Amino acid sequence: MEKCLGIISGANIENNFGALCVHRPVYMLPFAGRYRLIDFSLSNMVNYGIRTVAVYTGEKVRSTMDHVEDGKAWDLNRRFNGLFLFPPVSHGLSAKRTGEIPQYYTTKDFFEQTKEKYVFINHPNILAKVNLTEAFRFFRESDADITFIYKKQQDPFGEYVNTNKMNIGDDGMVLNIGTNLGTEREFNMYLKMGFLKKEVFMKLVKEAIERGESDNLLETILMNKHKYKINSYEFKGHVENIRNLKSFYDANLNLLKKNIARELFYSNGTIFTKTKDEPSTLYTEDSIVQNSLVANGCVIEGTVENSIIFRGVKIKKGAIVKNSIIMQKSEIHENAAVINSIMDKQGIVGEDVRIAGSMLMPFIVEKKQEIRKD
Repeated sequence: MEKCLGIISGANIENNFGALCVHRPVYMLPFAGRYRLIDFSLSNMVNYGIRTVAVYTGEKVRSTMDHVEDGKAWDLNRRFNGLFLFPPVSHGLSAKRTGEIPQYYTTKDFFEQTKEKYVFINHPNILAKVNLTEAFRFFRESDADITFIYKKQQDPFGEYVNTNKMNIGDDGMVLNIGTNLGTEREFNMYLKMGFLKKEVFMKLVKEAIERGESDNLLETILMNKHKYKINSYEFKGHVENIRNLKSFYDANLNLLKKNIARELFYSNGTIFTKTKDEPSTLYTEDSIVQNSLVANGCVIEGTVENSIIFRGVKIKKGAIVKNSIIMQKSEIHENAAVINSIMDKQGIVGEDVRIAGSMLMPFIVEKKQEIRKD
């Protein structure tokens, strides 16, 4: 796939995640004990031979710079291609514009100078280990201008209401993309990823800027669908569509199911991330750990059940953690209880404190927040 470059661009949906995204974009949310959501997009591209990747960071760029750095963890610290980070800029446009198209336009020189002839766009908040080699082959052999990737998603309980629903003709051509309202038990969920010919991509971007009709790439494509051949490629594996606090919580706890964890981490290539040297986790004689994912560098003296524990967490004697996500270097002191909750980095729950949310609405401990009994 040396003829294809990758684009990672996330929507501005930080408001759906409350305190977790005050200082970070959604794609930088910690995940699975030691990763960030963006790791899955970067790793999948690299595993299939994409060697030029552009990341549109959004305004909250600090955490991205700290984690991604020069792309070394993904072998993208290269001399002539590799990883390119593009923070938002406004110069070159006569009016203030929002959405991803103005950002693509301000970096048009980058696209014009790269040798790749095709573009793969990936939304980092949707985790799906798509075999990009097969999808790219389908795209090229079908001589399509654009190929969107989707999954036939079972949804008997309406869990995926308000996600993108792809309407497909009998010939596999994309008729339109709307919003799932939960009227069907199964629908074609658009995974916000797909391939485009670079010349088509650039033409769409420039025409959108000139006409001022939309700053959203998907809207622009659909408004011009009669001009291009747009087909679809079905992905049949597991998908985590992380679009709000509840789906983020569920996606983490789903990793406690072995079949899901195996697919996300081991099928179609491994997941790379920024490495941190930590000692092995210490489990004392009094500790009890059941059905949990525990990263390195922790000290576990209490009870942990059905939870995700990140690096460097301390759970002291008599403390209980159930159905919770405890992020890096947090501390839960003696005889405290954390149930159905998410603790952001370096949070502290003091001695004898009890906090509890629900499976539908987890309790949030903010970054560096300290909760004491008094």
